[in-house]
Amino acid sequence: MPVNMPAYFIADALGLDFLNAIATTTDGPVDWIGDGKGLVDWLRQAALVPEPELDAIAGRAMPGELDRVADQARDLREWFRGFVTSHMGKPLTAGMLQDLAPLNRLLERDEAFSRITLHDGNHLALETARRWRSPEGLLLPIGEAMARVVVEEDFTQVKACQGSGCTLLFADHTRSRSRRWCSMSVCGNRSKVSSHRSRRKAAEV
Repeated sequence: MPVNMPAYFIADALGLDFLNAIATTTDGPVDWIGDGKGLVDWLRQAALVPEPELDAIAGRAMPGELDRVADQARDLREWFRGFVTSHMGKPLTAGMLQDLAPLNRLLERDEAFSRITLHDGNHLALETARRWRSPEGLLLPIGEAMARVVVEEDFTQVKACQGSGCTLLFADHTRSRSRRWCSMSVCGNRSKVSSHRSRRKAAEV
C-alpha cells in the first residue's frame, strides 16, 4: 500500500533513519519501503542516490525487480535493527566486528570510484561516484549509511524514543545528552499532556 506521508528523518543519522522507515504512527504501523516504489521514494527523500540515477534505475528495472530489492532492504533493515538494539547504550568493541559480517559483505559489492569534477561551476573538486549497474545497487548507499552509524556514532548515546508505543531510534547529539523523544512536537508533547492529566486527576481526588 502506498504511503502518502513523508518519511521520518529525525535520528540525526541516516542509518538510523533507515531503521525508522518502519514506524508506528497514530494511524497504525507504516512501512515506507513496503515495495519497490516505496524504496525509491524513501531513497529520494533521503537524498542517498542522485536523482538522475534513481530515475534511470527505476525506469529500466524489470517488472518485480524493485520489489525484490525492497524485500532485501527490509531484511537488511531488520538485521541492522537487531545489531543496534543489542548494542545501543554501551560502547562498541573490536569483538563486534564479526557481528558486522553481513554489512561488510554488502559494502564489498560497491563499485565506487573517485573523479575530479567542477564544484560550484568553477572550482575543481574530488568527488566519489558510483556505477549503478542494477537495482540491487540501491542497497549500497544504505549500507554505507549504516556503516557510518557503526563507526561514527557513540553507541552509548543511541537511544529509543521514550514515547508510549513509539518505535523510533535516534542518536542523541544534544550537548547535555538528555534527549528523550523522537520529536518534542510529537512524543514530547504527548508525554507532557499525559503527565498534566495525571497530575490534574490526582489533585481532584
